[in-house]
Amino acid sequence: MGMAAASTISRPGPLVWLRNFLRDELAPYPGRGALVARMVVAASIVMLVNMTFKIPYGAYATLYALTTSRENPDSTLKAIKTSVLWFAIAAAYVLIGAILFSSDPVLRVVWVLVSLFLIFFSLSAAANHLAAVRFGYLVAITLTLWDSEIRAEEKVVGTLWAIGSFSFAHLIIATVEFIFVRLQPTDQIKSAIVDRLQSVASLLRSLSAGVKNDAVEQRVTRLAILGTSRMRRDLRRSDYSSETNQQEGALIALVGRLIDLGASVAVLSSQTSNEVRRWYHEFADRVDVLTDLMLGERTSLEQELPLESPKPGTAPLLLEMARTVAVAHEILSGSGLRGGYQHPPIRPESARRYFVPDAFSNPDHVRFGIRGGLAASLCYLIYNLVAWPGISTAITTCLLTALTTVGASRQKQVLRFAGALVGGVILGFGTQMFVLPGIESISGFLILFLIVTIPAAWIAASGPRLSYFGVQIALAFYLMNLQEFKFQISLAVARDRLAGILLGLLAMWFVFDQLWEASAAVEMERTFVSTIRLLGRMMRAPTSLDPAAAIGEIDSLRESVNTNFDRLRQHADGVMLELGSSRKRNLAMRAQLLRWQLQLRMLFISRIALLKYRMRFPGFEVPEQILQAQRAFDIHVAERLDEMANRLTGKDGALQRGLEPSLLPLEMSIQEMCPSELPDCLPAVRSLLPLCRKVDSILSFLEQEVFSA
Repeated sequence: MGMAAASTISRPGPLVWLRNFLRDELAPYPGRGALVARMVVAASIVMLVNMTFKIPYGAYATLYALTTSRENPDSTLKAIKTSVLWFAIAAAYVLIGAILFSSDPVLRVVWVLVSLFLIFFSLSAAANHLAAVRFGYLVAITLTLWDSEIRAEEKVVGTLWAIGSFSFAHLIIATVEFIFVRLQPTDQIKSAIVDRLQSVASLLRSLSAGVKNDAVEQRVTRLAILGTSRMRRDLRRSDYSSETNQQEGALIALVGRLIDLGASVAVLSSQTSNEVRRWYHEFADRVDVLTDLMLGERTSLEQELPLESPKPGTAPLLLEMARTVAVAHEILSGSGLRGGYQHPPIRPESARRYFVPDAFSNPDHVRFGIRGGLAASLCYLIYNLVAWPGISTAITTCLLTALTTVGASRQKQVLRFAGALVGGVILGFGTQMFVLPGIESISGFLILFLIVTIPAAWIAASGPRLSYFGVQIALAFYLMNLQEFKFQISLAVARDRLAGILLGLLAMWFVFDQLWEASAAVEMERTFVSTIRLLGRMMRAPTSLDPAAAIGEIDSLRESVNTNFDRLRQHADGVMLELGSSRKRNLAMRAQLLRWQLQLRMLFISRIALLKYRMRFPGFEVPEQILQAQRAFDIHVAERLDEMANRLTGKDGALQRGLEPSLLPLEMSIQEMCPSELPDCLPAVRSLLPLCRKVDSILSFLEQEVFSA
């Protein structure tokens, strides 16, 4: 999403805006049809099995097909095992809680409130997100079962049915995913990156030829509107090592930036000079090299790329595109992401952990747990106080709402309520009054199910501006029509479930958007400053002499920085959803912060490499004299980062003159240890100085940008 997307949204006239908005969001893009097909096929099979064999919790099981992550073949079996295991753990947790606390109503309420906090906290802080979702899903749904006035034996049986229903549904979904991927074996993240690179290259070639290609321009614009949220979600739930995950995250951000720039260039380049066309052609060649590196057709950059860069003012956005492409080249060719040497990770990847390293040091995890737990607790207390168990769907609505990746905004609330009204009132009540009385078989119901699910899945596969609307349509419709194995004669049941959905949405709106109200633009700026400060702390790390404590400290900081990068992009998606008098300023700030974020990512990756010297990993040992000079260098960089953060928050900050005072001792120490006449002396020492100079270059660029903004 970039200037092209913004220009589309800002067109005058609400009807024109709505038409263009729906056209852009609902238009096909590469892979959308296959994604929707997988979702619909899996949902249909789950529905048929549950309705035929009368398996309880069919609505929630069917919704898995629209909300679960897309697993690749290598992780399918692992996902099944993880799901079944954590469903069983959740059931045991519920049963033990029932045994210990059901006899005392006060203790029961306290246990439920604590459980809801733990569910939302684990969604944010668990190392295995899939396990946290599965655990929270079953606990949230079965909590209301134990509040109902039925025999204890029926409650136990219902809890066990929940394990079976969800496990079997997940098995079906994973099998469908496995079959589709086997029919068309692709790495979804890699495929999405390659598709975006090829689209940008095609656009640049058409611009270099002076030919306007509407199809290519529309494709790039739609990819810009789609954004990278789905790619980031797939990466977050992938089985990559933490090192590869960080590099892939940086590459996704860079490719997303290229798409934004390409969409903007397509709008602004109505007339171009011969020099600009030449640059378009050369950048297309550079992007083709990136594609080859991703596909493994080459493992390094050869001497075929132009070394010069366009001069400032040559063409709008061209210099920024040059920087972005150069950084992407550096990551792909130098990091070992798609070939070549891969640095060893800071932390052994075989170590099993249940929480992310910053789970208990980053207050954002606790804050999310409190907010989500408070919203769900309000729903729980309300439906118990008014003795209206039919609206217990409010709790699961809170959980499903929390699983979205779009930042909080008033426009998101519109999507929530609009989806609930369309799926519940129009489709839910409408089908129960006019359609279901005329259906006499499961095949007829399947046709109705497909008529609702296919459009809902297509909308759910949209960009962050509309995708949640499709999920809410499906949620409301399923809860009203898939909970029993018969057609409801009374509309009271559907009314209660719809009321529960609306109550859950109201609770999330109140807690997330009113009680802790902050615009996405403000949160984006706050997150960016927090990332700079975390990088400053990371430059000073490790502060402990104990190796185990040092590794733990570095792991925690790495995880916090990575989380901030992901959160920054989520807030950027949210900024696109916010309207108002400050929209123009917020969009400009968004573009600026996303541009600076790319430099912070490169600084982050460079710091990870420098830490291997500080930790004296095998192959990265340097003499003590050089190590002391590196420490002084790192501290000076940290101070400069702190100054940038202070400047962005309105505090006084002065631009430093550079890193010569810290870099000079390091250069002298290296020269003393490895004179120029001994080029093979200590290869690790020889590779240290270029890394430090890269940090100097990145930081100098950021300083100039920040202090002149």
